[in-house]
Amino acid sequence: MPEYADPYHKRPMTTGEIGCFLSHYVIWQKVLEHGYKDVMVLEDDVRFEPFFRQKVRYVLTELSDLDIKWDLVYLGRKRLMESAESRIQGSKFLVRATYSYWTLGYILSNSGARKLVDAMPLGKLVPVDEYLPILSDAHPKKQWAAQFPIRDLIILSTNPLLIHPTHYTGENGYISDTEDSKIVRDNESQTREEL
Repeated sequence: MPEYADPYHKRPMTTGEIGCFLSHYVIWQKVLEHGYKDVMVLEDDVRFEPFFRQKVRYVLTELSDLDIKWDLVYLGRKRLMESAESRIQGSKFLVRATYSYWTLGYILSNSGARKLVDAMPLGKLVPVDEYLPILSDAHPKKQWAAQFPIRDLIILSTNPLLIHPTHYTGENGYISDTEDSKIVRDNESQTREEL
């Protein structure tokens, strides 16, 4: 997206952020290609809460028994506006997710994959952390959201969260494949030597 700049570092996307987005995008496409009803997507550096599998089964049961409309359910994320989140009526574990970061893990429905792919994000790429809130109309930057006219992705989250990062920024052993990669500049502003 031409006007994109990371909200914290005020920089364009990195090669790691592009790779991360594409890895999620390929999964979304495979969900559609194979007709999967729903899938669980997990990053490779997560720590599971005790009794993770039982809790996920409980969440799936709630989604089914309460007949809740959903496209994506975060299992782990960085909550940026927790106070604004409302609990799903009748649910012990689910809230309506507001603006969040991280894609540590989520359950994605076929309808969610369809919405994510149909929005044609590759021509106006932003990090996946920004794309999900944009498509759910929970993103604070309205000029970015305007790039995607259909913003009806229904995102829920477990509360409490069921997975967490193995390491947080600044901790011993922390590595970031996205933040510590090369920044991608607009081709028009690059010199021939840089290309």
